[in-house]
Amino acid sequence: MERETAAIHFGQSPDKETGARAEPIYMTSAYVFRDAAEAAGRFSLSEPGNIYTRLTNPNSSSLEARLAAIEGGSAAITAASGMAAISYAVLALTNPGDEIVSADNLYGGTYELFHLTLPNFGRTVKFVKSSDLEALENAITEKTRAVYFEAVGNPKLDVPDFEAVAKIAHRAGIPFIVDNTVGIGLVRPLEHGADIVVLSATKYANGHGTALGGAVIEKGDFPWDNGKFPKFTEPDPAYGGLRHYQAFGSSVVSTSIRVSLMRDLGAALSPFNAWLISQGLETLYLRTERHAENAKTVALYLKNHPKVAWVNYPGLPDSPSSKNVEKYLDGKGGAILTFGMKGGYDAAVSVQNNVRLISLLANIGDAKTLIIHPASTTHQQLTPEEQETTGVTADTLRLSVGLENPKDIIADLEQAFSRI
Repeated sequence: MERETAAIHFGQSPDKETGARAEPIYMTSAYVFRDAAEAAGRFSLSEPGNIYTRLTNPNSSSLEARLAAIEGGSAAITAASGMAAISYAVLALTNPGDEIVSADNLYGGTYELFHLTLPNFGRTVKFVKSSDLEALENAITEKTRAVYFEAVGNPKLDVPDFEAVAKIAHRAGIPFIVDNTVGIGLVRPLEHGADIVVLSATKYANGHGTALGGAVIEKGDFPWDNGKFPKFTEPDPAYGGLRHYQAFGSSVVSTSIRVSLMRDLGAALSPFNAWLISQGLETLYLRTERHAENAKTVALYLKNHPKVAWVNYPGLPDSPSSKNVEKYLDGKGGAILTFGMKGGYDAAVSVQNNVRLISLLANIGDAKTLIIHPASTTHQQLTPEEQETTGVTADTLRLSVGLENPKDIIADLEQAFSRI
């Protein structure tokens, strides 16, 4: 099945009871067992089936199957948000005292999780320059349990050489995790050496700014029994000594998260949100094409504007990531661009305050065009030096280009620029 077809059909079929072609919404917290033996079997994991929506729900299961198909993975688990998905992935692979090595080109929330919160859980994250593969290799130690990159840095907008990064991670016997929030529909990191994809389904997967959600998707062929991942290979006392890798195989990451971290921490996706995200995925590939076309048109307009100091868009020929965009993203630069005003911070604030069609809010991936000043919002809690490593300066504006006619987007920017 081709990916565009999978985004519409995978994981869902007409309802057997009613014949409904569209997926029903299963708004239930729990499920009736046939008898006591079935209930006991489901709790021991010896019998598949639904127990409680914190663990599984038909809407979440449908979405998980569809996301795995879109990304080319063997299995997936959804979560209440992208940050929950990232947290689950990292916690599933690590124990206190372990480390991960991450590129520095991160979304502000991820940077804060890695830099400020994970140390409270006994995990250390080492940051390296996203383009410095030698520094990446040198940062890996015997304590390292994963390498982490974003498919398209947000808002730095650089695209890594996935295959080169994967080789470094695999030489060290550790998995390569990629946040594909911005890249979904443009690139399949699992086809280029990544072992796990995490993403915020709130953004381009949903596509309409209507639902929070996240997901962890695994490729399914990493050798988890290499001695570095005891959670997957040692007996689990919660399930009678069951060994996760032996029992779950190619779905060990997602299933282990489900039966331990999701069970205990509970950041589960709402059935309604799962349904909304599944609806969004049906138009994913149509939207990503239009987003990229519009973003390139707007980027070229900004590049030639006398009040704009610089433009960063991965789809432009002068982007530092242009070769990787051609190699991995089929030349499509995605929907996000950043730019700086010649008037610096004050001019950037003026533009935000004077747009009319464009919305000033902290999100990306909506059908509507969105604008934000990262230094004072999404990346505010970082130091100026940390902001710079993530691609944020005082004059930076991030534009998430929507699906409107690009003439209207440009006209709104033009009238806002005229007020500076």
